[in-house]
Amino acid sequence: MTTVDVPHPLGSPDGPAREPSEDVIECIDPRNGRVTARIPVVGVAEVASAVAGARQASGPWAEAGPRRRSAALLRVRDRILERAEDLVATICAATGKQPAEAATTELMAVCETIGYYATNAERWLRDQPVHPGSLVHKRAWKRYEPVGVVGVISPWNYPFTLAMTPVVTALAAGNTVVLKPSEVTATVGEAVRELFVDDEWPGLVTVVQGGPAVGEALVRSDVDKIAFTGSARTGRRVMAAAAERLTPVLLELGGKDPMIVRADADLDRATRGAVWGSMQNSGQTCMSVERVYVDESIHDEFVDRVVHQVEQIRQDDSGAGDIGSMTFPAQLDVVERHVADAVAKGARVLVGGRRLDRPGYWYAPTVLVGVDHTMDVMREETFGPVLPIMRTTSDDQAVELANDSRYGLNSSVWSADEDRAAELAARIEAGNVCVNDCIVSYAVTGLPFGGVKESGIGRVHGAEGLREFTNVKSVMATRFRTPREPWWFPVPAGLADLSIRTLRLRFGSTLRRRLGR
Repeated sequence: MTTVDVPHPLGSPDGPAREPSEDVIECIDPRNGRVTARIPVVGVAEVASAVAGARQASGPWAEAGPRRRSAALLRVRDRILERAEDLVATICAATGKQPAEAATTELMAVCETIGYYATNAERWLRDQPVHPGSLVHKRAWKRYEPVGVVGVISPWNYPFTLAMTPVVTALAAGNTVVLKPSEVTATVGEAVRELFVDDEWPGLVTVVQGGPAVGEALVRSDVDKIAFTGSARTGRRVMAAAAERLTPVLLELGGKDPMIVRADADLDRATRGAVWGSMQNSGQTCMSVERVYVDESIHDEFVDRVVHQVEQIRQDDSGAGDIGSMTFPAQLDVVERHVADAVAKGARVLVGGRRLDRPGYWYAPTVLVGVDHTMDVMREETFGPVLPIMRTTSDDQAVELANDSRYGLNSSVWSADEDRAAELAARIEAGNVCVNDCIVSYAVTGLPFGGVKESGIGRVHGAEGLREFTNVKSVMATRFRTPREPWWFPVPAGLADLSIRTLRLRFGSTLRRRLGR
């Protein structure tokens, strides 16, 4: 990998985007717009070769069993720990985030995931007995088998975590992986590749670098499942392409995550949560707080506190700030467009609301009030350091507004009455909800994570996430032998009468009363 130190046109706030060449990815440090590396792009034909190589490695890996696979994954974790400083530096140079953020939301999250599956995979993949029902002379069980080769397409906002989570999970389930990292953060993809260099288990993870054409080739290849993390728009295209071969998909897509603040909420905690939940990683998180609904009785004080806290955010590239730059210039354009649309429709900017006049991709932390659901900032995924706050008159209105979205990924409810908060949480249409907290549910690897509506299909994390990368095989066998099955030909005389008597005995109300059912 060649590192250079030359300005990139996107270093200027209004500089034009440079199209990458067909054979090289230019990696940009978003903090200053400089080119940090040039990485070769694989040809579309090479994707098929990568999948074939992964297929060859998949048999021995699947046969190794959970214990040996766990040992290999723990060695990967050891490499992460050994290279932690270098990995953090690579992530920061690729994304613009702060070192503390990279160490926690990227490295720590991945190490937690590896440890969780190393501890639990054998238990979650064990054959599961199933009651045979009326067939008392039979026994039945479920068997979880790896699907084979998994294609992973990962995004740029958390390039380490959101690549490694499906990669590690698929490996723990007994699959091999072909990973297509985002071309925006290709250097992190190279770091992932190096982590899986292992003499005992070669070929477990193959990294194919490139843009949309390489991603499409992977989706249309001979993989057995696709795990995609990204926007709903691209997720639709992935699903349509995968449908041609009936390749199953796991889609972790975007969100427009609501925060409901009741009148009895702890204002100090709620405002701090709103600011952190909307601004960490410069708002480039699918679980970010993207819209806040605050009871009218506390709205003004809530807003005042939020503005004061946002004004204190340290935004710099020193490595000691609270947030860094944005990562992707096109996303910076989206943020500007959403803020401009909101202002044009009557919203007010209380702080921020502008791109910073400095090299790199910087946008000031922004607070908007006077917003409503006619504005893009309340309906479309902004994915930037913008916090729109809306006044509500009741819990019911807050829930109705929270659910008025085609997305359903994450959410939060803030109240001193945790029972009432739980009631409201149950009414929110989302895959994840926090009470008096936000975003952190992803950090609990035992909790399945994913969305409803246009926020995705399937789950990562937990037993559910591990089994996403398996085929469930139903197996039935004989518990004790009988001369013949009673329903085999020729059909015995009187079978119908016997069946009816059995039905009434087993399912009739008399028996239910005796059993207290």
